[in-house]
Amino acid sequence: MANNSSSSPILCASFNQDHSCFAVGTRDGFRIFDTNTGRLCYERAVGAFVIVEMLFTSSLLAIVGAGDQPSLSPRRLCLFNTTTGAALRELNFLTSILAVRMNRERLIVILQDKAYIYELNSLTILDTIDTVPNIKGLCAFSPCLDSCYMALPASTTKGSVLLYNVMDRHLHCEIEAHRSPLAAMVLSSNGMYVATASEQGTIIRVHLVSDATKQSYSFRRGTYPSTIFSLSFGPSKQLPDILAASSSSGSIHLFTLGFASHPSRSKRSNGFLGSILPDAVSDVLDPADHHVLHNAIPAGVKSYAVIHKVENVTDTSSSELLACRVNMSVITYNGYFQEYNLSIDAQNEFSWALGREFNLLTVTTDKAP
Repeated sequence: MANNSSSSPILCASFNQDHSCFAVGTRDGFRIFDTNTGRLCYERAVGAFVIVEMLFTSSLLAIVGAGDQPSLSPRRLCLFNTTTGAALRELNFLTSILAVRMNRERLIVILQDKAYIYELNSLTILDTIDTVPNIKGLCAFSPCLDSCYMALPASTTKGSVLLYNVMDRHLHCEIEAHRSPLAAMVLSSNGMYVATASEQGTIIRVHLVSDATKQSYSFRRGTYPSTIFSLSFGPSKQLPDILAASSSSGSIHLFTLGFASHPSRSKRSNGFLGSILPDAVSDVLDPADHHVLHNAIPAGVKSYAVIHKVENVTDTSSSELLACRVNMSVITYNGYFQEYNLSIDAQNEFSWALGREFNLLTVTTDKAP
């Protein structure tokens, strides 16, 4: 996630595919951290970077400079090896690179009006997609190989989403998600669900990808518009039971996609749709599924929140779900990392606490925060 503000010390922030590591780009270079421990794993101070993308926990990075010096052109993508400290390959484009995504077989490069799909190992170009002007570089990507989708804006005047199957290289569908242009979107790691928010910022919608033109479920984030900075499902090893959204209001919103606090729902099906569908289908889901961390970050400060871990606590005698514990990581673009411990019990009581916080710019490799 790149930063549009010229005053923030963090220029970009990204988590790897399972949220176990994260990277930040600054005006001096880039740094990679272990999410669990907060340990600084790698740093390179060679200039400003606006894109730093990881491939799981491998030594491969995709990096793009901010253009402060000729060697760090925003039109040049460098595939970088952190073990050797050397560039493996470079790809040059006619216009600035706005986003990069990877999995073990595909490399996605997003420009303002094009999306390029490469075979990762050989860097053979597989497809070029002409897109509507995408000045924000919006792109969602599911890294799994079985349901590997890419989501792109399909309109500049409304919130339409284009879903493309990256492995099979064909258009899957187009979703009419919002009336206003898109501000944020995310695909679950297993490629089953896509969540979207518009520039109006009051409603977040979740779609089932396999049937996206027919199914749409919404969460009303609030009455007053605000900018949605990020959307995040849980990591691939967890069912996408929780969706997190950070916003310009300084609050972080959690939406529970089915939980034992609604027994009639949880008994209906073990699947996602069975757990969230009420008896009478409504476009906007129960407000009880919405929880808010008020004033979690300073209002107006850009942030990136991800669900790092989800743990269901069950009764060993009855297997009844008693509580849901969530570990959430937040990067703020004023230079801080925060870890929140969240809990939702069977009565739908919500509690949260700040587990730790540290400055991303002052941590050194020989001392974990």
